[in-house]
Amino acid sequence: MHANSVPPLLYSVRRSCRAKRVRIIVKADKVEVVAPPKVSEHRIKAFVDAHQEWIKAAVLRVIAKADAVPTLAPAVYQHGVQIPFQGRQIPLSLLPSQARTVRLQLEPEAGFMVTMPGHVDSQQISELIRQILIRWMKNQARIHATQLIDKHAPSFGLFPKSLKIKTQKSRWGSCGPNNDVNLNWLLMLAPPQVMEYVVVHELCHIKHKNHSKDFWGLVAAHLPDYPVQRSWLKQHGASLMRGL
Repeated sequence: MHANSVPPLLYSVRRSCRAKRVRIIVKADKVEVVAPPKVSEHRIKAFVDAHQEWIKAAVLRVIAKADAVPTLAPAVYQHGVQIPFQGRQIPLSLLPSQARTVRLQLEPEAGFMVTMPGHVDSQQISELIRQILIRWMKNQARIHATQLIDKHAPSFGLFPKSLKIKTQKSRWGSCGPNNDVNLNWLLMLAPPQVMEYVVVHELCHIKHKNHSKDFWGLVAAHLPDYPVQRSWLKQHGASLMRGL
């Protein structure tokens, strides 16, 4: 690569029958180009090339806005800090251990307990604990989401084909064309009622692939107070998206 060459701008293309023209959407984790089905790849590339400076400026604005949002997670994972979980801040305790591996448990009274072998490098402890917490949260997200699906799916026959727990920076959940439901594990940082709302939201997309009046009526049939949870997510979602 020559010293003065510019790396290509990375973006994804989404075809939409509802799109009247080509447009660009800049999110925290990606640049997406939405285009009508008949627009050629060549025209899309030309459109992106013509708007490169605007896109780069928009990406910087999105990053700056995200960085300005306060995070719920501690700067360093050490004894005594607070860990966000289900809308609360739970204390973290580090305990020495003779075991060979690091172990994490959530005790009802004591909070998060991490047993730490003595051979672990002190400079790596914080990142190691963060990764263990993320892995634990993902597992909890699958357990809680499965319980919520079992609770709500039978009422109107809204059974997903599959459930995937993902790490996403701009979406809480999605329901694919084949009724595969994806959920963001960061919902474990929110109050349980908020995660329940997102699960119900995606289940209702199994029947209504839109946000029509009928869709929201089906959501309300499951959760009459869903506007409260939706409002909470709009108000606090950006902080949750900062992650652990």
